Amino acid sequence: MDKLRSMIGGREDNEEAGLTAQVLDASTLSYSTRVKWFVICFASGILCSILGTALLFLPNGTKLFAVFYTLGNLAALSSTCFLMGPLKQLKRMFEPTRLIATCVVLLCLILTLCAVFWWGKKGLAIIFCILQFLAMTWYSISYIPFARDAVMKVFTSCLS
Repeated sequence: MDKLRSMIGGREDNEEAGLTAQVLDASTLSYSTRVKWFVICFASGILCSILGTALLFLPNGTKLFAVFYTLGNLAALSSTCFLMGPLKQLKRMFEPTRLIATCVVLLCLILTLCAVFWWGKKGLAIIFCILQFLAMTWYSISYIPFARDAVMKVFTSCLS
């Protein structure tokens, strides 16, 4: 019926544009919904990381620690997709200022799981989890203006 109306009215809508518009209309979230899901996703990421740390002390808990800690970091990282949208998040992640930090974070996430499940090296998995934390911290402060410079200045003054 809509096609008939558009033809009678002299408008010819492109069917693909209509589909794109429908997808965009269906996927837009209100600001309060975005903030709520950001908080939920970020809090679940923190909860997974804390749970993973608690499971580390169980017998054979290194695998659970690596999995939960990695899932927690993934949830925390993806939580910002709710605030700015997934495409904008990906574009910002791979900007030249964050490219190295992003690659190190993603590499550490993968290497942690490889160390636990594929290689069976528990100590290496813990080292990769520590590197995950450090890389995630460095990545996160890249969103704060001049924060990296301040951190570098503090460390160089402490070491010299």
